[in-house]
Amino acid sequence: MDLLIGATGILGSQLARRLQAAGRSFKAMVRTSSDPAKRQALAAMGAEIVVGDLKDEETLRAACAGVTNVISTASSTLSRCAGDDIDSVDREGHLSLIAAARAAGVKHFVYVSFPGMRLESALQSAKRAVEDALRQSGLSYTILQPTYFYEVWCSPAFGFDAENAKARVFGEGEGPIHWISMFDVADAAVASLDNPRAANQTFLMGGPEVLTQNEIVRRCEKLTGRSFEREVIPLEVLAEQHRTATDPLARTFAALSHLCGEGGWVFDSNPMREALGIQSRSVDAYLEQVCGRTGAK
Repeated sequence: MDLLIGATGILGSQLARRLQAAGRSFKAMVRTSSDPAKRQALAAMGAEIVVGDLKDEETLRAACAGVTNVISTASSTLSRCAGDDIDSVDREGHLSLIAAARAAGVKHFVYVSFPGMRLESALQSAKRAVEDALRQSGLSYTILQPTYFYEVWCSPAFGFDAENAKARVFGEGEGPIHWISMFDVADAAVASLDNPRAANQTFLMGGPEVLTQNEIVRRCEKLTGRSFEREVIPLEVLAEQHRTATDPLARTFAALSHLCGEGGWVFDSNPMREALGIQSRSVDAYLEQVCGRTGAK
């Protein structure tokens, strides 16, 4: 039995589909405030729905009972309820989850994190604290460190609006990055289960191409035959936002946006691909979709 934490999120829902396709029995932890439609979708996939909260240790102990593997994608960054923040969810909540998993005799823990970045942030500190706790827990673990999901960062939520030929560009748009699909991360998480080559491993995860923001925009311009209007946010503005932000989440996104502009998440993902058998998706299929060439998938 697997336990999926973050099951109603954009990545967690993809993971649930893959667990179902693999014929694995799994629990999906949801909160009392979770969207009923998302709960129903998880139940339709065969998930055993358990109500819990990373801020409630008692519910974590109950959720971990009888579980062999835990997979967590949960974060307070894109969705949150009252009392949620980076400290309570991303740090303390996950530390409590590790403790509950260990007490329940869980065999393997898969944790979705991200690579290190130069500018410090509360989210990075939380991720590193959880990674360290996992390594010292005695649990078998797999830590996945994917780069930017292009389904998120190349979407209207982050100022990338292909339908209206607009794109937000950080810095000069020339920072090189190994962008990745969240679908690859979902594949990797499931491939880490019952896989001796994934035990006690930390995998950097990037896609097959190193691309700048400007290169992505140019590909969209070619697909649409339209010139994109660029909203340019200089690196010095992002650095100042990072320096002066009092809200941990705002400071975190300033750091992430700054890195997106200057580049730097470029590395060899072959160890991950060889261990997990993952063939990374190219960004082109996604761009064709959002630019209207292939329709919804």
